[in-house]
Amino acid sequence: MSTAPEPGGPAGGAARVVPADPADAQLLAEVVAAAFRHLPASNWLVPDPAERRRIFPGYFRILVDLALAGGAVDTTADREAVALWLPAGSGDEAGPPDYDSRLAAVTGPWADRFRAFDEQLEKNHPAGEPHHHLAILAVRPDRQGRGLGSALLDAHHRVLDEAYPPVPAYLEAASLDSRRLYLRHGYRDMDRTLHYPDGVSDRPMMYPMWRAPDGG
Repeated sequence: MSTAPEPGGPAGGAARVVPADPADAQLLAEVVAAAFRHLPASNWLVPDPAERRRIFPGYFRILVDLALAGGAVDTTADREAVALWLPAGSGDEAGPPDYDSRLAAVTGPWADRFRAFDEQLEKNHPAGEPHHHLAILAVRPDRQGRGLGSALLDAHHRVLDEAYPPVPAYLEAASLDSRRLYLRHGYRDMDRTLHYPDGVSDRPMMYPMWRAPDGG
């Protein structure tokens, strides 16, 4: 799932950001699962709370593995927060060949909802300009509000801004609270919102946002 949680406010400089190691994959998948368990999109994907709790760690492990293999996974030194970044926009991105089989194995009867969710995100993803996609930003629920999410954003934004040429970023904010966080970090709303694939709700599912290099 390409979503963002509701992490805290400005970073106070205490969080140390480090690259994740493959050995961290399961722990970080569990951090994402805990942070995303009650998001509106999560409730739509798997309406039953007990099933959602069972399914989510395995589902997010697929995404962590994907980012470790072909993108960047940043975490805090205490492994309480994580950001998954994927290169995008070049037109030649390809997911892992076993994605659909792993998705079906993990999500079972809910697999069609996950596929519809992926399709909705993909068809609205900006094309034609290389960028980094913030697929996930997650902070363990009991650590939210302490600037960990902001520290992860600032660390990767420095990498993007110092690249030659500098690289823009894209994300889908999962709530109005997370949208406000991203606005503070230089993201701007795009010209659309994403809605649930089957039209069960007229509420926006996510808010696509774009960050020009240097937050400009």
